[in-house]
Amino acid sequence: MMISILGAGRVGGALARALAGKKHELTVGTLDPAKTAAAWEGPAVRHAPLEVAASASPLIIHATPGDTALGTLTGLREQLQGKVLLDVSNATVRLPNGLPGGLAHPGTSLGEKLQEALPETRVVKSLNTMLFSVMTAPGALSTPPTAFMSGDDDGAKGQVAALLGELGWRPEWILDLGGIETARATEAMILVVPHVIRRQGFAPFAVSIVR
Repeated sequence: MMISILGAGRVGGALARALAGKKHELTVGTLDPAKTAAAWEGPAVRHAPLEVAASASPLIIHATPGDTALGTLTGLREQLQGKVLLDVSNATVRLPNGLPGGLAHPGTSLGEKLQEALPETRVVKSLNTMLFSVMTAPGALSTPPTAFMSGDDDGAKGQVAALLGELGWRPEWILDLGGIETARATEAMILVVPHVIRRQGFAPFAVSIVR
């Protein structure tokens, strides 16, 4: 499958390396692809500007900073038409130390804002309730984690669920919450993260449903 990832930070980089290792054709989009390519370590991927990456594949993973994501992706509206957009980010007001201090879209969610701004794109929110390392290695945790999923299009959610399966997510670990409006609940979970990290450091964890 051809997959594009927008963003090459810890989240985007981890996802790109994991999926490229599954023999997908990966395009990584950034503001400075030459700089990203020079620093890249891992399986071969294509590095391109954001607009080129957004045009290159039918499935796009959004992993740029959530606080600027709405502006970034609205600027790519034409390139994202008809695509599945997996949004793994959280839009927060950042504290001086870079950790989230509040929601950037209180009363709604980035997922809803993106679907409203991109009506011809099928937005799915998932993987936004865990440390980035768990996204690609869920089995490494001692307790099975939960990947919540929100979106209005069942076909798009099916594609995302299949992709998560390739990353090691068992079907019983994926919980479809319903429409994109349910993303406001999972995005709010990010507010616990700075407190967990302050107490335990950057040890892998996920906010999960345990039965």
